Amino acid sequence: MRKSIFITAGLFLSISTQAQLLDILKSTVKDKTGIDLNNPQATKGSTAATTTNTTTTNPISTSTKTSPLNVGNLTSTQISSGLKEALSVGVTDGVKKLALTDGFLKNEAVKILMPEKLRKVDMTLRSVGLGSLADEGVKLLNRAAEDAVTEAAPIFTNAITSMTITDAKNILLGNNNAATSYLQSKTQSQLFTAFQPKVKASLGKVGADAVWKNLISKYNTFTGQSVTTDLNEYVTTETINGVFKMVADKESGIRNTPAMRTTSILQKVFGAQDANR
Repeated sequence: MRKSIFITAGLFLSISTQAQLLDILKSTVKDKTGIDLNNPQATKGSTAATTTNTTTTNPISTSTKTSPLNVGNLTSTQISSGLKEALSVGVTDGVKKLALTDGFLKNEAVKILMPEKLRKVDMTLRSVGLGSLADEGVKLLNRAAEDAVTEAAPIFTNAITSMTITDAKNILLGNNNAATSYLQSKTQSQLFTAFQPKVKASLGKVGADAVWKNLISKYNTFTGQSVTTDLNEYVTTETINGVFKMVADKESGIRNTPAMRTTSILQKVFGAQDANR
């Protein structure tokens, strides 16, 4: 009888010890993995729910951060109108300034210099006391550009009017001259075609062609060379570059300087741009 009692006590202690070990094991698993062995189904469901929420949240957060269409409450029409107005202001202001006397000549950012391949002509003429002739040649190149630049306005207006809502959305949150780059891609070839005959006429109108013929003739006489140049193509290209430089400066100003947003649509659209930076 006593022997049976000892055996029963031993078994009880063994079972108790195993239970304690099992509890320790369960506690360790829960601490390390988060899995509750006492209620595995509930834990599994909770983990799945957590995973699902995480998967759903991350893409939305990333999309909101990088999407170019995150422009607050603006409608597509407002975005398009704002971009078109910014470009219109840039073109109108730029062309107006360039078309003035000295609009090119006294603006170092767009001033048309002696063609690169004729820089030697310039130095040679100055070395023999004909610097005033070289200066006159450069001045008249700029006068021709100032006379011809008004041809840009209707071409730009057509390109701005045809801007789509998709175009506007794509460039609103672009770099400082994204709209100008768009305009350049749409008008470059048209501008060159339209400008060439106008520049040619302007070169004759201001007397640049006669002065340059005399300038090149004197250089050839002094050096024994036979230099020629196509002033029409050169001045046409430089005039177009000058216009885009002015438009880009205006666009950058509107994007970065709230005081230059002189209308409500500019304030609204580019204010939304500020919020996305």
